[in-house]
Amino acid sequence: MSNFVISYTFFLQLAVILATCRVVAILVKPLGQPPVVAEMIAGVLLGPSLFGLFFPEASSWLFPKESMPVIYTAAQFALALYMFIVGLEFQPELVKARAKSAVSISLAGMIAPFALGAGLAVMLHDRGDLFAPSVSGSQAALYLGAAMCITAFPMLARIIKEGGLSGTSMGALALAAGSIDDAAAWCVLAVTLASFQGDPSIATLAIGGGVAYVLLAVFMLRPLVLRPLTSRAERDGRMNAGVFAIVMMLLLLAAYLTDRIGLYAVFGAFVLGASIPRGVLTRELVAKLSPMTTVVLLPLFFVCSGLNTRITLVNSSQLILVALAVLAAATIGKFVACAAAAKLNGEPTRDSLAIGALMNARGLMELIILNIGLERGVITPTLFSIMVIMAIVTTLMATPAFSWILRGDPRVSKAAGA
Repeated sequence: MSNFVISYTFFLQLAVILATCRVVAILVKPLGQPPVVAEMIAGVLLGPSLFGLFFPEASSWLFPKESMPVIYTAAQFALALYMFIVGLEFQPELVKARAKSAVSISLAGMIAPFALGAGLAVMLHDRGDLFAPSVSGSQAALYLGAAMCITAFPMLARIIKEGGLSGTSMGALALAAGSIDDAAAWCVLAVTLASFQGDPSIATLAIGGGVAYVLLAVFMLRPLVLRPLTSRAERDGRMNAGVFAIVMMLLLLAAYLTDRIGLYAVFGAFVLGASIPRGVLTRELVAKLSPMTTVVLLPLFFVCSGLNTRITLVNSSQLILVALAVLAAATIGKFVACAAAAKLNGEPTRDSLAIGALMNARGLMELIILNIGLERGVITPTLFSIMVIMAIVTTLMATPAFSWILRGDPRVSKAAGA
């Protein structure tokens, strides 16, 4: 297939992807589900689980193998932009305000799912069809434990905001716990992936380089480059084209650097976004980048995940039991552990359960980790599909569970996720 054909095929692919996402979004909106749920489902529907299963020739024509590198590259760019936006919206002051409770909830939401995921990996490792042959039992335990830890922080933030709870004690605590959870989970994942390298020097470079990058961003890049850019935007009352170009250059360099040292581009993008002082610059960056990233580019990543998801691989009673065990471990590890930690920290029962429901959602963040594992040859397509099912189900559960728990609560201005 020529480059010219691949080029115009990409435009058709993107049009079909966006149309599918919109249709699914319309269908799930009455159920109170946010757009990310529609995009997760749309990605699976366009893959071999449905479209490729019933219309294999049409699927091969629309998504030829030759075009996959283009979709993959565009998806990685979208992820970097998205995680940069997540970093821009990171609110460290929330962590400071409710530090003790937030850290307790976050630790509970890390330790419990990590332990359950690691335990499951140890029991399932010898099956031979879930992890790559080269992956040891301890490595499988590390990866699955890390994969269970993630929380869909952007989705959590959206539900809190749309429910009118951003200024409440419960909303601030949930946002603080979710932000700490995701930041810690990315660190755990970085260490886990680094441990898979056969050469200790590679792992040392990844871990040491990651620490060095964070220190560089916070103590050098922030005061010497990012703060002056922020001051200029504050002085002008807007972000001009020159400032925007410099920030985008820094983003691309950050993504390249962290990917090059053996971490992942999204880590560099998130840290850079979190390092920019809050003000006119961060607000305008979010305003300019969010629509194109979330509406147009990010669905490409969901389709990449969907094309790797084969629900038909979960085709035996044993694998169905494995899928149920994964779902149970994920839910108990997050919902129950986080709700219990909130309650032990003196939060009302209703607020504790609501926080647990929010922390249990995996969303896009889980799919990023799963795609990394599949790309790095850690897990097989079968386990990938099982974990995608878990990610979709826990994400589907979040908004209805949160709304049901807080039904009639005078603090809720409108239905969350509407």
